[in-house]
Parts: sequence; C-alpha cells; structure tokens
Amino acid sequence: IEAGDLPSHTYNAWLAQLIQQGRAPGLYLAPRWNNVLFDFLLLYSARVFGFGTGPKIAVALCALLFFWGVFSFLAAFSERSPWFLTPCIAMLTYGFIFNMGFFNYYLSIVLACFGLALLWKPEGWDWLAGLLLLALGTLAHPMGSLWFAATLGYVLMRRKFNSPWAFSVPIAAIGVFVAVHWYLVHVAEFDVSWPDRPFYLFNGFDQLVLYSSRYRFVAYFLLPIFILWIAAEFLQRRVRLKLSVPFVLAIELYVVALCATSLLPQDVRLSISAAWIGLLVSRLTVISAIFGLCILSSLQPRKWTLVATLAVAVFFFVLVFANTAQLNRLEAHAESITVALPPGTRVIPTIEAPPDSRIPFIHHVVDRACIAHCFTYSNYEPSSGQFRVRVRPGSPIAVAVARDSQEMEAGNYVVQPTDPPLTNIYQCDPADFTVLCMRILKPGETTGISGPDSEN
Repeated sequence: IEAGDLPSHTYNAWLAQLIQQGRAPGLYLAPRWNNVLFDFLLLYSARVFGFGTGPKIAVALCALLFFWGVFSFLAAFSERSPWFLTPCIAMLTYGFIFNMGFFNYYLSIVLACFGLALLWKPEGWDWLAGLLLLALGTLAHPMGSLWFAATLGYVLMRRKFNSPWAFSVPIAAIGVFVAVHWYLVHVAEFDVSWPDRPFYLFNGFDQLVLYSSRYRFVAYFLLPIFILWIAAEFLQRRVRLKLSVPFVLAIELYVVALCATSLLPQDVRLSISAAWIGLLVSRLTVISAIFGLCILSSLQPRKWTLVATLAVAVFFFVLVFANTAQLNRLEAHAESITVALPPGTRVIPTIEAPPDSRIPFIHHVVDRACIAHCFTYSNYEPSSGQFRVRVRPGSPIAVAVARDSQEMEAGNYVVQPTDPPLTNIYQCDPADFTVLCMRILKPGETTGISGPDSEN
C-alpha cells in the first residue's frame, strides 16, 4: 500500500520493536497522549502478522472505519441512509489524507464522525460513549477531537436560537477564525507559512486531487453534477420556499469550514529548532468535504446523480491504481538497493515526486525498504518530538536535530566530518523517476548532489 507517510510509520514501528529489544542505541520511547493510536495499531498488527501483512490489515481497518464513520454521520445528519452517496464517500476515503499517510489524523476524523452520529440525538448512555470516542480520538490526533467538540457545540448552540438570532452562531464562529488570523499575522512571533494557492481552491474538492493534474478533472466533473443536483432541488421546492433544516445547517457548517481554511495557515513552527506542524489547511479540507456531503445528503436522492458520481469514481480509482503502481516500482527499486547493503548502513533518501503531484512524501518508500536491512538516518519522526520514537544526541541510527533531518531530505544538508558514514539513495534517470541509484557521501558534499560519477 503506497500512502505517503505510511512507510515511515511502518519503519518506526520496526524501530519501536528494536527499542523494546534493547537493539536501538540512542533511541527511546516517550509516553504520549496524542498522535499515537495508529502507531499502536501498526506496532501490534506487525508483531502478530509481520511487517508484510500487519500494516495492510491496519490500513484496511482504518479505511473501513473511515467509510462507515462518514456514512454514519451523514445518516444521523439527514435521518436517512445515504447509499446514493456511496461513490463520493469511497473517493473521500481514498483521498488526500489517505494517500498522504496521515493515519493518526485519519483515525481522529473517523472517531469524530462516529461520535457526532452518536450524539446527534443522544439517548441514555450515549454521552458516556461519546466521551470515550472523544478520548480515543485525542489519542489519535487532537485536530479531530477539536472538530468533534466544536461541531457538537455549534449544533447545540444553533438549536437554542430562533430567527433572527440563528445566524449569530455562524457569525461568531467565523469571528473566532478572523481573530486567530489577525493574531498570527500581527502578534505571533513564531514561524507561520500561508497556503501558496487561492483560498477558494481549498474547498473540499481538493481532497480528490492527488498524484497529478489529471485528478482535477474529478473535481471538474463533480462540481457541475452537484450544482445541477442542488438546482433540481430548488426547482422542486419552488412552490414552498421553506428549505429543510438539515440543508440550511449543512450550508452553514460548510461556509464556516471554508472560512476556517481561508484564514488559517498551512504550516506553523513554534521555534527555529522545532519541526514544522504542517499542511494544516490541506488536512482541514477533509472536514469541508464531509460538510459538503452533508449538503448532498439532505437533498432528494436521484438515480442520475448516482450513475454520474459512480462514473467519476471509476475514473478516480483508475488514476489511483495507475499512480500507485508507479510507486510500487519505485519501492521495488529501493528494495533491490537496500537488500544488498551491509546491515546497519545509514541511508539518506533524496527522492522527489513528479512536479504536478500533491503527494510529496514518496521518499519514505526507502524507509520501509530499509526494515531489517538498514537505517534511514534522516528519519524525521524521532527528532520532531511529535511521535513516540525519540532520539538522543549522538545516536548512530537517526539524526537528533529536526532541522538537519529536514535539510537532509530536501537535499540541502552538507555532510560534516563528525557525521557517521552515510549513503545517499537518489533518482538517477531523468526519464523515469522510479529508477534509483546510490552513492557514499563524503564530508563537504551536499545530500542533494548526485551524478553518474558519484554512483557506487
């Protein structure tokens, strides 16, 4: 399964096993209350089924949970089973978050969807179960739990207000994001990076734009289908202008989510030595997509929309299959190189995705290829301080400074005389990005410099 960060998670699950066995000098496991649920799932599935089968089981479980979590939330929201939205939910399940390999965040969104479905009209012990889901979601990623709590609070407040005060709730919510934006622009002293594309492109459809610009056709096809669907609903209701409560609420939630993604930064770094907290807006648009599906779930089902969205889904999954097949070839080349390396070799991959791809983390295929063969010295997880696996200065397995890890992966790091022996794995065929070569790095060389003369 090629999914961006997934090979890195798998590799670090292997490191966690080595740490527990006392075979990973300089590494240790830190207690954490977030960003660990998928890592636990991966660690124990790999322990039982091995690193070939275990991660596949863990990822398949996450995908099934995501699909049915979104399905359950839409069913609770619209008070009917949204079978006619199955193609759209399936595409979102295998959208940007899945292919980036952000599975802790993925799980937090799943658990938030189940929690919202459960507490939409709570009965009996539902609140206790909702709190348990909130705690479990926090163990996965705090952003999903924040969305869970914020959406639930928004809906409860919205139900208490009648016209003309009803719209004070979305106005207040948008005002909070405006205040956060003002603080980050005028007051915050830490590094903030803003999206490099217009805000209106982060509208939920971007979750379906993945490995090339061809995925934009998915959005181009879906947008007119949805517009015609909503127009047909308005024409049907022209005799009675009153719109359904779910439809109006879904529009509100989508507009608030769209304002949030237009006002929040893409990346944040709290200090110069810390790792970036990245792709915030790109992550949050999955929430916009879910609220967009809430709008559609409140419309009358129509056979032509099911047929049209199913055709788009077929096109989408054909593209995904073709692109992940390319990444399979890339990983096969990485395996053919790493299997021949002496045990314990420290490697630094500098592998770039095609220019029009939105999934940049393809270099992590080397991480998974290194399991039981070598160590990815530029491994970003231990030095970031955002995961269970941590590193002490001087470890022979991973670099201890987050900034050095980032520079190594970007190809900008200059090898120091004090560094351990390092091997660079890089792309060496301009016509085929899946072909890899390797070279031994010397002090003074930059990790991104490569060429035939330096091949080993």
